[in-house]
Amino acid sequence: MQKRKLGKSNLEVSAIGFGCMGLSFGFGPPVDKQQGIAVIRTAVERGVTFFDTAEVYGPFANEELVGEAIAPFRKQVAIATKFGFKIADGKQVGLDSRPEHIKEVAEASLKRLNTDVIDLLYQHRVDPNVPIEDVAGAVKDLIQQGKVKHFGLSEAGVQVIRRAHKVQPVTALQSEYSLWWREPEAEILPTLEELGIGFVPFSPLGKGFLTGAISQDTQFSSGDFRNVVPRFSPENRKANQALVDVVSSFAQKKHATPAQIALAWVLAQKPWMVPIPGTTKIHRLEENLGGANVELTPDDLRQIDAAASKVPLQGERYPEAMQRMINR
Repeated sequence: MQKRKLGKSNLEVSAIGFGCMGLSFGFGPPVDKQQGIAVIRTAVERGVTFFDTAEVYGPFANEELVGEAIAPFRKQVAIATKFGFKIADGKQVGLDSRPEHIKEVAEASLKRLNTDVIDLLYQHRVDPNVPIEDVAGAVKDLIQQGKVKHFGLSEAGVQVIRRAHKVQPVTALQSEYSLWWREPEAEILPTLEELGIGFVPFSPLGKGFLTGAISQDTQFSSGDFRNVVPRFSPENRKANQALVDVVSSFAQKKHATPAQIALAWVLAQKPWMVPIPGTTKIHRLEENLGGANVELTPDDLRQIDAAASKVPLQGERYPEAMQRMINR
């Protein structure tokens, strides 16, 4: 597996990371613990050195799973986790990035992850009630104490990124990005390039849609949050299928799968991008990692962009309450 550096930092990780959320949260019932451990450990064996989790995934269960799975390999891998939500009675009940809360969460995450240092600590969502300078200052303290190595932001807008970066250099921004969601290209990516900040696209496969395995007739399980995502309504899936068709036809030309083309496309955008697809299945993990071996030429990329630009995408990527938590 090739390695990449996140921006100008010295955080070097595998070109494709692993998003662990879906093992415990978000896409239906959590997987059996032993299955989750097996998937994560197989990823390590295949060269993945970057694992993404958060306290709110579960809550707490995903960090515990990652901590146990990674324990034998801890020195070989980088773990990213996140703070920023208020959690009560096992449910996320709003935002909380007060400095004292950040420090409490970091201590609890260290225990759950069974480690003495967090490689990358993200603010999960921007908290409008806490100045970002205070947030960056709290993480700076944790870095000086040796409990955290790098500071990250998630779904933050340009002004927040700039203000945070002045207090404590931001190593990486994590936001959604794929052929299905290209909004970061307008302002976010040029800002990251200017400041030397890495980019970690989550949902690089469009929450599974770009794999071609989801149709307008697909029924999601009751705990799957795609049930409430406007972009995944049956009529929008039907309309958006045209983009999957573009990816699929290109995959045939390249003797690859649609998922591999979607990941190769992200990797080809910038050398400081590290996508973090997730899966619960080892054969899908193997397929995703194969995306790092697909070479897309400048001409390939032009053809994909030209075909994709003719597809008018339908539906918001989040329901309204989740949309409000995104800082742009």
